Amino acid sequence: MNTKPDFSKNANHAATAPAFLSVWDMHAYYGESYIVQGVSFNVHEGEILALLGRNGAGKTSTLRSIARIGDPELRKGEIWLDHKPLHNMSSHEASQAGLGLVPEDRRIIPGLTVEENLKLAQIAPPVGWSIQRLYDLFPRLGERRMQEGVTLSGGEQQMLAIARALARDIKVLLLDEPYEGLAPVIVDEIEKTLRIIKDQGITTVIVEQNAVRALELADRAVILDTGGIVFDGTAAEVLENKELREEYLAI
Repeated sequence: MNTKPDFSKNANHAATAPAFLSVWDMHAYYGESYIVQGVSFNVHEGEILALLGRNGAGKTSTLRSIARIGDPELRKGEIWLDHKPLHNMSSHEASQAGLGLVPEDRRIIPGLTVEENLKLAQIAPPVGWSIQRLYDLFPRLGERRMQEGVTLSGGEQQMLAIARALARDIKVLLLDEPYEGLAPVIVDEIEKTLRIIKDQGITTVIVEQNAVRALELADRAVILDTGGIVFDGTAAEVLENKELREEYLAI
């Protein structure tokens, strides 16, 4: 007899309401491995959504599918951003449409200084925040503007990766494990920055293994389990539901 808790009634499988970013019945594969299994959710403008789940639940694959990376391969479903369809776009086209992905490995370009990494992001339109505005947001980057980006500390590299995304004119910021490997004091600093970014009206989707910190930052949460959604609701609901956290987040 299956005695697992059933939270599926909370899942927003239909996702029919209009939203700023909408994912409808998304299915994606690594080769023949079925990874993202019918994922649907909405994100409203200016909102922070935490995309959570245990290791292997499909969080990063979902984020990469939205960003149109191509791996995993999107075989079915629709992705809409500000009334524009992204599902048939390449990653470059999706970036031009307003998606800014900060991957888990940060992808700082070796051999370039902090400032060169930022300027390279602005080499083609659409251009976002000015370099000075980014230094105002991340003073440490301004102090290290002539330092090679890959020689920065882990926290500073994460700041540079976020700043590089903002150097483009983005509508949605996609963050994959932004707190990973960072000291709590640096996590505090990045969280403060993400709140400032939200105040500027930028919509954010955050994948984060440190679920409590993500939930404390987020407005809403979507929880994945084996590639499908098991919960879609407010972040406060997850923080208040011990059974849900233990079942799907191990916290």
